[in-house]
Amino acid sequence: MNKPKHIGAVIFDLDGTLVRYQGVEFESSWGAIGAAAGVKGEWDRLLTQYFPRPDAYAEWMSQNARLLAGVPVEQVTKKILPPPYATGVREAIYKLRKHYLLGILSSGVDLVAEYVRKDLGFKFAVANRLLVHDGSFTGETETIVHLWKKADVMRQTVLRIGLPLSEICYVGDHVNDIPVMDLVGLSIAFNPKAAELEEVADYVTRSFADIPMLVEEWQHA
Repeated sequence: MNKPKHIGAVIFDLDGTLVRYQGVEFESSWGAIGAAAGVKGEWDRLLTQYFPRPDAYAEWMSQNARLLAGVPVEQVTKKILPPPYATGVREAIYKLRKHYLLGILSSGVDLVAEYVRKDLGFKFAVANRLLVHDGSFTGETETIVHLWKKADVMRQTVLRIGLPLSEICYVGDHVNDIPVMDLVGLSIAFNPKAAELEEVADYVTRSFADIPMLVEEWQHA
């Protein structure tokens, strides 16, 4: 007899999944921060230059962070927080929180990820860091979640929370989420931005409200 399938934690991508910033590439917190700081043009130029170069991701983040040196954090946060949640996020998270450990694994920014963690009651958030001193960005960053190496961070994360990968549900929206989806027990593509995601995910949905139902459905299939 097959062992029943079980999910112990639901872990979410941040940008384009939980939050959807309009007017920036990938609906991302990185893009929103650049726009709020008044450096969107240069930010977009760096995106074009570095996105095709997975090996240079840390350099890309460093170049972005330098553009923020001396910018008051409040100048940015008053424009990007509270974040624009995807429709149905609060209701779905409320349902999921009753039954599962919830977390965020994102190549986005801790400034937004930590806000979301506290606001929605997530257990943890793992994201990249923008360094701050005396209320302003220092121009430095710490790469915690490499855009193209999220699977490595997922392996480290499940060790910390004490669950096997087979008991993890991961929800994401873009091609850099595919390696994570290949690792976990259940994968859900929410509003996918690439056809490849739809091919590998266990479920595809464009309604965040459906996610609690899909997690339950998979466990009882």
